[in-house]
Amino acid sequence: MTLSRRTLCAGTGLLLAGMLGLAGCGSAEDPAPAPSSAAPAAPAAPRQFLLGAAGVGDAYFPTYGNGGYDVSRYTVKVRYDPAEDRLTGTTTVQAAATGDLSAFNLDLAGLTVRSVTVDGAPAKHGRKGDELVVTPARGLIAGNGFVVEIAYDGKPEPLRNEVLGSGGFLHTDEGAIALGQPESASTWFPVNDHPSDKATYDFEITVPKGLTAVSNGVPAGKSTTGDWTTWKWAERSPMASYLSTVVIGKFRITEGEHKGRPVFHAVTTDLPSGAADRSIADTVEVTDYLESVFGPYPFEAYGGVVISDARIRYALETQSRPVYSASFFSRGENTAVVAHEMAHQWFGNSVSLARWQDIWLNEGLATYAEWLWAEHDGGRTAQQEFDDRYAGSSGQVWRTPPGEPGVPNLFSESVYQRGGMTVHALRVAVGDKAFFEILKTWAAQNRDANATTAEFVALAERVSGKQLDDLFEAWLYGKQRPDRPGRV
Repeated sequence: MTLSRRTLCAGTGLLLAGMLGLAGCGSAEDPAPAPSSAAPAAPAAPRQFLLGAAGVGDAYFPTYGNGGYDVSRYTVKVRYDPAEDRLTGTTTVQAAATGDLSAFNLDLAGLTVRSVTVDGAPAKHGRKGDELVVTPARGLIAGNGFVVEIAYDGKPEPLRNEVLGSGGFLHTDEGAIALGQPESASTWFPVNDHPSDKATYDFEITVPKGLTAVSNGVPAGKSTTGDWTTWKWAERSPMASYLSTVVIGKFRITEGEHKGRPVFHAVTTDLPSGAADRSIADTVEVTDYLESVFGPYPFEAYGGVVISDARIRYALETQSRPVYSASFFSRGENTAVVAHEMAHQWFGNSVSLARWQDIWLNEGLATYAEWLWAEHDGGRTAQQEFDDRYAGSSGQVWRTPPGEPGVPNLFSESVYQRGGMTVHALRVAVGDKAFFEILKTWAAQNRDANATTAEFVALAERVSGKQLDDLFEAWLYGKQRPDRPGRV
C-alpha cells in the first residue's frame, strides 16, 4: 500500500502534501513548478474485516459449510478409545481467505474445543450450535493463506439429519463408524462441511492394538506404541467432506496392487468369509470396465469396506474406498452395488456437486453404470433395465422431478431410477458415439472439480450438436411420465 507523507520545506514555511517517493522541495530561488492537471490520488479505503458467512448458501441446506475461505488441506489426527467412547483430536486446516475476515466458522458437532491457533497465535473461539466461531488475533486478508489448528475431545455423537436419519460418528461394540450423506465429517473433526469446498486429506487414527482403522486414500503405514496402533492414510485428490470416513474394528484385510496403485479391502469378521469377500475382490475388474466407458480411474487407490451394523443399511461411495452394508451380500455375490459405488468415484467424487439439488448427476449416472455393467457381465441389457423401469415405476417417481426433488426426496427412487432413465433417454437421443464421448468428456473436463446440471446439459448439446432442452426439461423437471424414447 502506498502511504502519503507531508513535507515541511526548509526556508519557505510552506507545508506541502505529497506521495511517498516524491522528490524533495526546491529552494526559494527555484522557479515555481508548472501547475499540474492531474487529480490527486484518492487515499486507499481502509479494509473492512467481516465475519465469514455461517453457510455457503446452498438452497437445500443453507447452513452447510461456511463462507469467506477456501480449504486446501486437512490433517486430522485422532485417538479413539472404544471402551470409553472417547475421541481426542487435533485437526490442522490449511486455507486461504476469499474476503477480509475478522472471524470465520468451521462445522463441528458436539465435541469440546480445548484450544485454537491461527498461524501459530492463540485465537478466540466460541460455539453457536454446531458452528465453531474462530476469531484470530489479527484480521485475515483476502487472498492470503492461513493455518488453523484446533485441539478437541469428547464423546462423538451422530447427527440427526432430515434426509438419511442418523449419520456421522457411530460407536460400535468393537470400534466405530463415521459415515453419512449429506453430512457426517463434522462429528469427528472441524471442517467446511459442503461439497463445494473440496480439499486433500491426511489422516492419523490411533486405536487400541488389535483393531484396524480404515480411511480414505493410500495406506501410509502404521506403527504401534504400547497398547495403541496408529493407522495413516493420505487422500491426495480433492475430496468433498461427506466422502471422508473412518471405520474402526476387526476385519479380514486383503492388500495388493493394481495398475501401480494399492488395493486395500476390509471385511468385518462378524461375517463368515464368502459372498462379501468375493464381491469386493471384483472391485478392480469392475473398475477396469468402467474405465472403458468413463475414462481413466481418477484416484490413487482402490478398495472397499464391508460392515455389519443394523443402523447402516446402505452403501456409500467414500472416496477411493466405498463402505458397504453387509445386507447387500446376504443373498450372495453382488457386483451391481460395487459397480454403482465405483461409478461414483467418477461421478460424485471426482466430479462433485456444486449444490445438493443436482444429486441426480451422482445417482443417475451411477445407476446407469449398474445397467452397463450388467450388460457387460452377460446379464440384462441397459435397454431392458430401462424398459422395466419405464413401465413399472410408481406414480411417485413421475411426480417427483429428479432435477429438483426437494430435500425430503433427495435420495428418493426418482433420483436414482428416473435419473438413470434420463441418462438412457440422452443416449437414445444422441446415439452411442456422442453419448460415450459426453461421459468421458464430462469426467475429464471436471476432474477434481464441482459442476452443475446446466453445465452437463451444455456439454451434451455441444458434443452431440443437438438441442436437448426439451429432453432434459421433460425427464428432469416434469411431473408426469415423459414420452417413451426410441431404443438403442
